[in-house]
Amino acid sequence: MFKKILIANRGEIACRVIKTARKMGIKTVAVYSDADADALHVEMADEAVHIGPPPATESYLLADTILEVCAQTGAEAIHPGYGFLSERASFVEAVQKAGLEFIGPDPKAIDAMGDKITSKKLAAEAGVSTVPGHMGIIKDANEAAKISAEIGYPVMLKASAGGGGKGMRIAYNDDEAREGFVSAQNEAKSSFADDRVFIEKFVEEPRHIEIQVLGDKHGNVIYLGERECSIQRRHQKVVEEAPSPFLDEATRKAMGDQAVALSKAVDYCSAGTVEFIVDKHKNFYFLEMNTRLQVEHPVTEYITGIDLVEQMLRVANGEKLSLTQDDVKLTGWAVENRVYAEDPIRGFLPSIGRLTRYIPPAETDTVRVDTGVYEGAEISMFYDPMIAKLVTYGATREEAIAAQRGALDEFYIRGIAHNIPFLSALMAHPRFQSGDITTAFIAEEYPDGFEGGTLSADVRNALIAAATFINAVEQSRATQIEGQINTPIGPQDRKWAIGIDDDTVVATIIPFKDHAEVLFGDTTIEITSNWVPGLPVMKAEIAGRPIAIEVDKNSLGWTLTTDGVAKHVRVMSSRAAELLALMPEKAAPDTSKFLLCPMPGLVVSVAVAEGDEVKAGQSLAVVEAMKMENILRAEKDAVVKKIAAAAGDSLAVDAVIMEFE
Repeated sequence: MFKKILIANRGEIACRVIKTARKMGIKTVAVYSDADADALHVEMADEAVHIGPPPATESYLLADTILEVCAQTGAEAIHPGYGFLSERASFVEAVQKAGLEFIGPDPKAIDAMGDKITSKKLAAEAGVSTVPGHMGIIKDANEAAKISAEIGYPVMLKASAGGGGKGMRIAYNDDEAREGFVSAQNEAKSSFADDRVFIEKFVEEPRHIEIQVLGDKHGNVIYLGERECSIQRRHQKVVEEAPSPFLDEATRKAMGDQAVALSKAVDYCSAGTVEFIVDKHKNFYFLEMNTRLQVEHPVTEYITGIDLVEQMLRVANGEKLSLTQDDVKLTGWAVENRVYAEDPIRGFLPSIGRLTRYIPPAETDTVRVDTGVYEGAEISMFYDPMIAKLVTYGATREEAIAAQRGALDEFYIRGIAHNIPFLSALMAHPRFQSGDITTAFIAEEYPDGFEGGTLSADVRNALIAAATFINAVEQSRATQIEGQINTPIGPQDRKWAIGIDDDTVVATIIPFKDHAEVLFGDTTIEITSNWVPGLPVMKAEIAGRPIAIEVDKNSLGWTLTTDGVAKHVRVMSSRAAELLALMPEKAAPDTSKFLLCPMPGLVVSVAVAEGDEVKAGQSLAVVEAMKMENILRAEKDAVVKKIAAAAGDSLAVDAVIMEFE
């Protein structure tokens, strides 16, 4: 086995590889850019070497520099993680030429499967079902529109060398095909240095289901079940689970057999994933093969008990697979949520900044947190906005989802915007819980965007009880002597006005030895908790149900967050509540005459000039953030009065791009 390996990546995947290497007694070398000097993967590795400035093109994508670090440190092999150099055949060839081992597949397999056009042709030759489309090179936007019309709308435009949702657009007409082609081409060139785009039929009501494969250098290939990845936003996976709630054993075997056949056709070795699109009749079509470890691999590890990184290391070392297909057993259920630095209330725009508080849920046999950050770390504009992957396990799908909901409620992040409220709302959604999902789930269920979780009657009552309890604990602590506090709550005889939104109730609390009762109206709620002032998360049993609530002090009470719902809960005396009702509301500033930058980013282009008349929906500017292009459109008809930004400008959130008359 290798004595020392280099990890040519960063963030949570670098940390993930280090954990397995450490378990196997293998030393690790990390590489880092200026932006990652204090990163977690740098701290965890046995050695760390600086490789350049923050942009990936000047650091993590420099193959020669990576190889130089191997020579300096004596690393015998390179694990690429995912993204960056993981699917670049030329890099693998350079690694092998340098006498090192690449912990991944052969460059021929990467060449064959990494290019979506070539891979579809090979898949068809191997007897794998494929989606109708145009695999040839497309010269310009007009040709893209012509081809799209011939295939029949809707169509999907995809970057040939793409991945991770980048360089992908759906078009429903010629105009969208032209615009989508240009954007997909730009993103592809920026992210992959390859601007080729192909077009295929977009299967409506689809599910995205992928098969995990594992092969060695001796011709053995097996599949490790499937993963359901249908919950997506902007073609980027958000929630993954294994197994799929949709497949039956016959379909699973048919998909697995095709995945193995394709893998053998290209002599695939290492861990890889064959992705399929599946319609409501369980017909499935090949999408692509990812010749690397997938972001969502932990759910497969949970239900199979197989460490995929360990298997990759053993295969790269020349070992035969110790497993046969009959040895693969799927046990239980696992769900993974991707925790991103983005604001779901503002259209999921990226968020950057420092993690002033970062407290993930405790890891157990059923809760796993793969992360590359820590409290005080900075989320940079230069890289993917993923903060962590939260994975939970249960004997059944219902148990895995319940564990996920509880863990999300305990995940405390402050300093930047994040998508945990949205993830919590997804986990609580009846349609998701039923398993009735497609890749259009988010668009169908949140057509106007995400505006926060639903405040159910049970959650509302729980927040009222929690706020009353928290207030009582603080009031008691303020009147008791330090070192002589025997009970969380002392005698209470005061009534409090508890307000949520426009609703206010009068509540009292009765403390007992091991619990308390909160009374308001005709409702009595029993609450038990060991919460004390200063704890950011209140773990409690409220009305007989375990619950975790994030607690943040504000001027009028507390902001309480649970189950995807964040509410400012007012707690005050009845007289104070009466006076508050008389206070005038502060009017929000009028920004309707400005186009503001919705996130920190780089201006790619400005499509209009001063004096131009623009129509609602018209493209005004393109801003790139975290490797994704965002088209900013006019919200109404207007005349451009002033342009305040130009292509190449780096803007902060809410910076003025242009002003209208």
